[in-house]
Amino acid sequence: MNLQEAAAIIQAIRVNLGKVVVGKEKGVDLLLTALLANGHVLLEDVPGTGKTLLAKTLARSLDCSFKRIQFTPDLLPSDLSGINYYNQQTGEFQFRPGPVFASILLADEINRATPRTQSSLLECMEERQITIDGVTHGLDAPFLVIATQNPVDSQGTFPLPEAQLDRFLMRITTGYPTFEEGVHILQRFRESNPLLDTAPVAAAGEIQELQRLAAAVSVSDDLLAYMVSIVEATRKAPSVRLGASPRAGFALLRASQGYALLRGRDYVLPDDIKTVAGAVLAHRLLLQRGPGSREGQAAELVEQVLREVEVPAETASAYRGGRVE
Repeated sequence: MNLQEAAAIIQAIRVNLGKVVVGKEKGVDLLLTALLANGHVLLEDVPGTGKTLLAKTLARSLDCSFKRIQFTPDLLPSDLSGINYYNQQTGEFQFRPGPVFASILLADEINRATPRTQSSLLECMEERQITIDGVTHGLDAPFLVIATQNPVDSQGTFPLPEAQLDRFLMRITTGYPTFEEGVHILQRFRESNPLLDTAPVAAAGEIQELQRLAAAVSVSDDLLAYMVSIVEATRKAPSVRLGASPRAGFALLRASQGYALLRGRDYVLPDDIKTVAGAVLAHRLLLQRGPGSREGQAAELVEQVLREVEVPAETASAYRGGRVE
């Protein structure tokens, strides 16, 4: 697959999303970036802003297996992974796979399940496998977890632990639509739900090819050093109790490569890194809590770091081939 073929598939998926989802261009770009980078996504926003709709539209646009599970306090790990049950007809135990055995898993309102159930996704998200009763099962490729949560509702919820948050390549927040977008939403959904007419435009094999192409996007040594400088700067900020880890640096690399491919390039530019840095790093930072702490402070800190860390001053052509010419 070459860049032109990749661009055609990406554009087809984007058009499909645009038939259902109004606005949210930045959120759509980041979601597609995560798909190309083979990473998981946490969609975090207030109720009714289209988190689940966005995830389901992407799933319908891909010719892959899809499962949605509503997370609730009584959900058990086996409800996700599946169980070994005794078949009286055969006299043997048989495995009944759970929702995680799908290419795309929508974990709706993930913070409503207990930490025990939340942690059952750790192995799946990191290693693309799951161990049940001592037997390890591989998961389908591609494998993408899209989780949603409401950041303002704390009653009956269980905040995701840091280890779980770190498994998400990106946390995406889209916010409320503009006035014009709000009118367009009502017009679009006035008579029927366009999601019902959404058909797949990309096969599972094509998504895997796109992911391989994204992983091959070149990154110059100067930009690798720039990424590490950003990650290290988050650890030195006075308001940060726990900064970004080496895994965060790797996530920044993969996301930058995915975004470069999304823009039709086979090499990364500094602007690619800046565009994805907030979504990749902010949810991984553990801040000092005090009278001045507030929601959104981590995202502001990442923006401050991006302003302070020196950007490599090479020309765009210098980043081709992963080396400075």
